[in-house]
Amino acid sequence: MSKVVELFGQSVAKPDVDWKAIVTGQQCVYLNKKCYKIRKSDPDTVIGSCTVLYGREPEPVIICPTRLIERRQIFTDCFHLLTTHEPGNELHVVSEVSIPGGSVDYFLVSVKGGKVKDFVGIELQTLDTTGTVWPERQILLKELGVSRGDDGEDSDKTFGMNWKMTAKTILVQMHHKINTFEHVNKKLVLVIQDQLLNYMSRAFKFDHLRNPASIGDSMHLHAYRMDVQADNSYKLTMQSRLSTDADGIGLCLGLQAEARIELEQIIQALQTKISTSTLFIPV
Repeated sequence: MSKVVELFGQSVAKPDVDWKAIVTGQQCVYLNKKCYKIRKSDPDTVIGSCTVLYGREPEPVIICPTRLIERRQIFTDCFHLLTTHEPGNELHVVSEVSIPGGSVDYFLVSVKGGKVKDFVGIELQTLDTTGTVWPERQILLKELGVSRGDDGEDSDKTFGMNWKMTAKTILVQMHHKINTFEHVNKKLVLVIQDQLLNYMSRAFKFDHLRNPASIGDSMHLHAYRMDVQADNSYKLTMQSRLSTDADGIGLCLGLQAEARIELEQIIQALQTKISTSTLFIPV
């Protein structure tokens, strides 16, 4: 049985789905255009795998960031962070904006009279895989009775989840970017799945993060779970909200711990040099 749970945004367990049309169309239901994940060996074919089963994880694991924009709920859940937004202002969602520290996936922007009045940065992160999910996708198409568009050979290659690298990479990126947002007194939100948050909480220092989140903090983490619906489709639901600031993200990465070691080294060096001859005596 294939481990692919959602293909082109459709649950494989959902009844009465025209899979032939979906696979042929290659359309992402969240972007309303062709899926951008192109197979390197065949540029005319896109992968379309959104969510997979992995190991003993209690719910499907999202492997495509675009899956997170279902119903655009993640943007709605950031409205409260637009602290200077006023009724009558327009709301805009702008993608891929470069700032000092890197590029941000989305900005939720409050606009009045064509002028930006407030904004919130929104970064999406899902699990990176090791290996390839393609063989599982081809197995799925065979199970669904859809032509696979290849020679029909199933590869014995498997895929894994790069938990550690995914978590550390996004935390480092957030540490770089949050300084910019903090400097201009704005908020940055990291949107992830609850399983990734659970891993990050175990692998890094997270006990200092505020839970529930405080609106005054510059860095927010919104974690979502995958809930099964009556028609066997999946719906993203808010699981938890945490918050911190630039120093807090640094603490997650152990940067403060390194700074404490450096401080102790400086203190030790100073203590070996102080004496009556170094005593400051006013003239």
